[in-house]
Amino acid sequence: MIEFWLRLWNLSRPYKGRFFLGLLFGVLNGLADTLVLLTLVFVFGVVFTGSKDLNVNQLPVKLPDWLSGPFFHAQQWLASHAGSNATLLFVVTLVPLVMLIRGICSYLTSYLMGWVALRALCDLRARLFEHLLNLPFSFLNRTSTGELMSRVGDVGVLQNMIGVAMVTIIKEPISILTKVILLLRTSPLWTAIALVGLPICVIPVVVYSRKIRRAGAGIQTEVANLNTTMHEAFTGNRIVKSYNLENTIVARFKANQAKFISHYMRVIRSTESPGPIIEVTGSIGVALLLFYLARDKTAVASFLFIASLVAMYSPIKSLVRLQSELQRTRAATGRVFELLATKSTLLEPPQPVPLHAAGSVIHFDNVSFGYEEKTVLRQIQLRVEPGQMVALVGRSGSGKTSLTNLLLRFYDPTAGAIRIGEVDLRQASLRDLRSQMAVVTQEIILFDDTIANNIAVGRPGASREEIEKAARQAFAHEFILEKPRGYDSVVGEKGTNLSVGQRQRLAIARAILRNAPILVLDEATSALDNEAEKIVQKALDELMKGRTTICIAHRLSTIQHFERIVVMDAGQIVEMGTHAELLAKGGIYQKLYTLGSTLDGAIP
Repeated sequence: MIEFWLRLWNLSRPYKGRFFLGLLFGVLNGLADTLVLLTLVFVFGVVFTGSKDLNVNQLPVKLPDWLSGPFFHAQQWLASHAGSNATLLFVVTLVPLVMLIRGICSYLTSYLMGWVALRALCDLRARLFEHLLNLPFSFLNRTSTGELMSRVGDVGVLQNMIGVAMVTIIKEPISILTKVILLLRTSPLWTAIALVGLPICVIPVVVYSRKIRRAGAGIQTEVANLNTTMHEAFTGNRIVKSYNLENTIVARFKANQAKFISHYMRVIRSTESPGPIIEVTGSIGVALLLFYLARDKTAVASFLFIASLVAMYSPIKSLVRLQSELQRTRAATGRVFELLATKSTLLEPPQPVPLHAAGSVIHFDNVSFGYEEKTVLRQIQLRVEPGQMVALVGRSGSGKTSLTNLLLRFYDPTAGAIRIGEVDLRQASLRDLRSQMAVVTQEIILFDDTIANNIAVGRPGASREEIEKAARQAFAHEFILEKPRGYDSVVGEKGTNLSVGQRQRLAIARAILRNAPILVLDEATSALDNEAEKIVQKALDELMKGRTTICIAHRLSTIQHFERIVVMDAGQIVEMGTHAELLAKGGIYQKLYTLGSTLDGAIP
């Protein structure tokens, strides 16, 4: 629990000025609650006793020494002005005046703590989002998108904790403590009788807190499951509709929702159950007190004592509810801080070595790699000369994509090293490395933004003229101009407003604009028909000019002019040479080509 509060403090520390000011007004707010009762005591004494006869020692509450002096002077002043309606009006006006003071303190506490909570929440959300983006592929691949979105959403519960719950934590204990002091100074005996059942109230708080925390964790799990189901249904809507999976997906969603309801109702039961127990226990104390005071003639004192007692149970209930909220918050944010504690396996070097990829050799030196316990690359030895075009071919699962993933340093090899020039990739910063590479993949990712902005991803800050020049080189300029708003046309989520070939040409334009010395093509034409492939291939030929190119080939017809073709099988390089040399060898490449087959079953 201490660790949890330290985390909240660390989030609020950048705004400690307003935080402590909010604490101050929270304390004043708690004191103002009891000040209202003291004011009522004073006003009751004037109204029912008469200002002329009012005496400090006759009050139903024994005032402390520091307060009895000012009260005595007030009594003297009232006695000298006794009998006037103006004096009576002044006295009764004290009640709304004190209420106004309490209201101002309450407002400032809520405003200041809300201000701090909102900014602390946004800081944490941005920090978590940045952290997740910088985690390696190995983490992102094993964690569903829905769960990650849910974890970012979990941050929101902290806003209520800092902005609302902190107000309760500050105000209510002060309010309870001052009321207890007030009761004890009125009558220690009465107070003991009235609060005899108070210790019993602690039992349900302890019991239900454990249930709330377990149920709270269950709620967050089911929220993640709901987000995952929705994400899969919306992004895979083509398959959902094609296979009539609507009812299946809805049934899964309802099942997750039923579990969510079950956990949430458990929280509600655990949150609300202690309240009636506290009220009943408190009413027993009041009943015992009334029985004791049945023959007492000090009606005003009895009334004010009971009013103070009843007023004390409201903040007690608030603290009990806060305990429930605290357990839910700990369950939700525990996962958030767990994610923040996740360390990246791709460590940045403490003193990065500058990388100059232009004109440098790429050397895979005895590289091996595996995903968890499965080895996918074994002792790869490969040199790619500057400006050379190298094609990687092989069946699915042969290790082609894994090799390019290592070059982009999405993963680190388990053995061996990859060097560009004389620099091991692990000695260069990730930003420096990736800034010198351009990537065009089979799965084109476009953002729900304009065509111009999607091309500008290659080099943020590029001018419109540079963007249009890259589009022309990618043979995309003509179809862009056919759009209603040209370069300012929105492509839709993942580029749904464009054809596959058009999306591919925008990706090529993006890579051209980047103007990186190393180009990685990952089956960039495999999803295209013959007509679209010809246009895209022309764009790719333009892109590859003067660049070191590593191309994962799906169609053998597209790589015959490459200077070197590397044939991979079961994570190893089994053949290497030009198209003509490999045909002459009569190996795997020749068999695939002779059969008129492409890798993974496509036809060239």
